[in-house]
Amino acid sequence: MNDVARESMEFDVVIVGAGPAGLAAAIRLRQLAQETGQEIMVCVIEKGSEVGAHILSGAVMEPRALNELIPDWKEKGAPLNTPVEHDKFLFLTHSNAIRLPTPPQMNNHGNYIVSLGNVCRWLGEQAEAMGVEIFPGFAASEVLFHEDGSVKGVATGDMGIGKDGEKKAHYEPGIELHARQTLFAEGCRGHLSKQLMEQFGLREGVDPQTYGIGIKELWEIDPAKHKEGTVVHTTGWPMDRKTYGGSFLYHLENNQVSVGYVVGLDYENPYLSPFEEFQRFKTHTVIAEYFKGGKRISYGARAINEGGLQSIPKLSFPGGALIGCSAGFVNVPKIKGSHTAMKSGMTAAEAVFEWLGQETPEGTEVTAYPERLKQSWVWDELYKVRNIRPSFHKGFFAGFIYSAIDTILLRGRAPWTFRNHDDHSALKPKSQCKPIDYPKPDGEISFDRNSSVFLASTSHEEDQPIHLTLKDAGVPIKINLETYDAPEQRYCPAGVYEIIEGDDGPELQINAQNCVHCKTCDIKDPTQNIVWVTPEGASGPNYPNM
Repeated sequence: MNDVARESMEFDVVIVGAGPAGLAAAIRLRQLAQETGQEIMVCVIEKGSEVGAHILSGAVMEPRALNELIPDWKEKGAPLNTPVEHDKFLFLTHSNAIRLPTPPQMNNHGNYIVSLGNVCRWLGEQAEAMGVEIFPGFAASEVLFHEDGSVKGVATGDMGIGKDGEKKAHYEPGIELHARQTLFAEGCRGHLSKQLMEQFGLREGVDPQTYGIGIKELWEIDPAKHKEGTVVHTTGWPMDRKTYGGSFLYHLENNQVSVGYVVGLDYENPYLSPFEEFQRFKTHTVIAEYFKGGKRISYGARAINEGGLQSIPKLSFPGGALIGCSAGFVNVPKIKGSHTAMKSGMTAAEAVFEWLGQETPEGTEVTAYPERLKQSWVWDELYKVRNIRPSFHKGFFAGFIYSAIDTILLRGRAPWTFRNHDDHSALKPKSQCKPIDYPKPDGEISFDRNSSVFLASTSHEEDQPIHLTLKDAGVPIKINLETYDAPEQRYCPAGVYEIIEGDDGPELQINAQNCVHCKTCDIKDPTQNIVWVTPEGASGPNYPNM
């Protein structure tokens, strides 16, 4: 399709992704422009069908960055409606729940239980009111470069291409968006961000990024069991002692509860299924009681950055920068990343605005952004907790004890830094592991994948190129199936990957229409043979209130 002429649009700044970081950056740019009387054209493109459609998080939101960005957010109707009233931290055994002191990092006094998707929808409204152009339903599929190798902008994907690669009747070529600076806010494991890290060597000298997979459901429960403003976290069962994982239950308004489970993707057993672990977790006597007589409203899944400070890549490069979860600013012990993502976007916006006002050659690097971020509260916050998540590499109890020592005695100032490792390399061959016998779903509290994906309202045009690509079509059977018993069947929370019996033996079937864009396959595939690429714009999940 390279011979097709594409229209182009010119902006001062293009932002890829309408999540917390991207929208915060856009708003801050326009604030600075209005304060100084300058005219700066800012564009945000979003692959979801609307702003917030692809946003999934727990979420308890710390309003620190929002207070800085929009101090009068309450008066402007921001959907932070449920202040946290109670924190509870439980250690689960198979049949009991032991209440533990809430770790200091998990104290949620002053925070709010939110739908992060709705917060982003509100941020989008604020951005548009300030003159930001937002284009939902347009997926950035390609980075554009100047002749000197600096980033020129992005191109949106062509629409109306069939599986055979040929143009269909409603074919429309993508559009080129050119910018003086392009900010990539794609979220965790961004498709273009991953390419840019390779192109500019942004990961040189830092640890590999590590991830978890978070699976979430939204429920409407019996009013008698609902405790608005209550936050419950659990650890322990059903995870084994080597695997990092835990749950959350957040009581929102209107008798709704967000429930979810996070599994570290450095797990070893190829038979482990994060989806099944989540469903099994809900059957625990204490947990199941919340949901009896309730109704499941929505379902979704998303990968989460867990690497912390030592896994943050170089943030700026000629013509652009990484912000938010494209880089990885999640505070794992705090179980929060929206406030740090927003602050990274705001900091990048301030540095880019200053750069725009100088007579600087096009395509140069905004080095002030990472320098300023290192002087901000984001860096200090992540530095103090940098050793907590990797301490669990030695097992649950070792990590739990070390975390207490690091937090209470060392106060995050230990003279050492633990290292991170690639998640996919942690998987052991099936010959070294035991299969896991998961209970069958009861259809009331636990469910199967198909009924769950239905609630994600995910949609992909059937006749479009499959966006879950393979570097080598023979690897899924020759290596993944033979060595690991095809773990993609289990780590995918949407039933995308199936081993079926073909005419010539077993073969991998990819049900791309089920994909909820969680990126787990791109991360956990033991041979790194699966590469997630952007499908047509507006494809994927359509999360309400998630």
